[in-house]
Amino acid sequence: MQQPKELGFWMCTALVVGNTIGMGIFVLPASLAPYGLNALLGWGITVLGMTMLARVFAQLAREFPAADGPYTYIERTTGPLPAYIAIWCYWVSCWITNAALAIGLVGYLGKVLPGLDAVPPAVLAIALIWLFVGINLLGVRMGGGVQVVTTTLKLLPMIFIVGLGGWLLMKDPAVYTQHVPTTPITLEALMAASTIALFAMLGIESAAVPAGRVRDPQRTIPRSTMFGTLLTAAIYIAVSSMALLLMNQDALAKSSAPFADLLDQFMGNGHGRVLSAFVVISGLGALNGWTLLASELTASMGRHGFLPAPVCALNARGAPAASLLLTGALATVMVLMNYSKSMVDGFTFLSQVVTAANLPLYLLCAVALAVLTRRGSRKLPGSLFVLGILGTAYVVFAFIGLGREPFVWSLVLGVAGLPLYWLMRKRRA
Repeated sequence: MQQPKELGFWMCTALVVGNTIGMGIFVLPASLAPYGLNALLGWGITVLGMTMLARVFAQLAREFPAADGPYTYIERTTGPLPAYIAIWCYWVSCWITNAALAIGLVGYLGKVLPGLDAVPPAVLAIALIWLFVGINLLGVRMGGGVQVVTTTLKLLPMIFIVGLGGWLLMKDPAVYTQHVPTTPITLEALMAASTIALFAMLGIESAAVPAGRVRDPQRTIPRSTMFGTLLTAAIYIAVSSMALLLMNQDALAKSSAPFADLLDQFMGNGHGRVLSAFVVISGLGALNGWTLLASELTASMGRHGFLPAPVCALNARGAPAASLLLTGALATVMVLMNYSKSMVDGFTFLSQVVTAANLPLYLLCAVALAVLTRRGSRKLPGSLFVLGILGTAYVVFAFIGLGREPFVWSLVLGVAGLPLYWLMRKRRA
């Protein structure tokens, strides 16, 4: 069955913004607080690097309009094995991300709806995973529509916080100078802060992954990728800067809900619960988007022969049913592992592993653009070669900032997929 082209510009933009703005932004200011002004400089580096990578994905989408995602970009420039390793690592990170989002949502749901505290957390998390599997089984258009709605709703608290900051700036500008962080600026702190910020920016490739389902991909993917990335970056920098400058550094670092505390500080107690409701909406939107993304990626791997062929079969509504069910099952296993006592500490570390597992895809797409400018069928501007090299350099910088252990785990993930690669290749032969 031919894949229906159901994702337009706004749905693709909603995927980029909705998958990138998950729940991380609502706790990110507290994570960055110990780094002081290094955090703002780190944001600058991260936004610059991720904008370059967004341009890489945009240009590759123009050069390969018939491709069904990043796998094709890498395969046609550097070969099938690098393409498989990048997509395998990225695929693993997708369903781990789904599990992490569901687990994070459970805590906020308890604040918004206290009656849910009686339900075991693992049961709630698994129910959320399968809720969005069910929604996406109704078709890509249904999943994309839910993504547009939840993305619009999740932007409302961000806009409100920016408005609060602007109002305070006009009313009492001195409030921004009362809590300026005193942490010295160092290279080590700058790299650490930019790596934390990078975790929050993962998802800029979301419009390119389901390329086979996008209408007019040669125009839609580049436009939605760049617009979504720049919009997300502007929101992140604005709200993070306000939290860092308007709250005491030590209090911000200890806060479990920075923006709720910010609202309580300037608007009175009680506003935090309202914000928690929007946090839940944000998390639900991200979980929906990553479910759609993971299922499309699973189906793409099936089409390329790296997973059994049934995973790419479409149901009557044009949704990759087997792929969605497999994605839900894997995320469920990760939730159950997280709630077993022996795995809690290890699963916390997986947030860094998810970042490391995304980087091979970014690295090889940047390399693919550089290679394409030298080996492509038509002559491309030299500036695109420079863009590919700069994107590659940024990913290497990010790997260094992550540290040795996450880097080793990314290598382990890549090697773990090799037996399946050789097995499926042997079966095709």
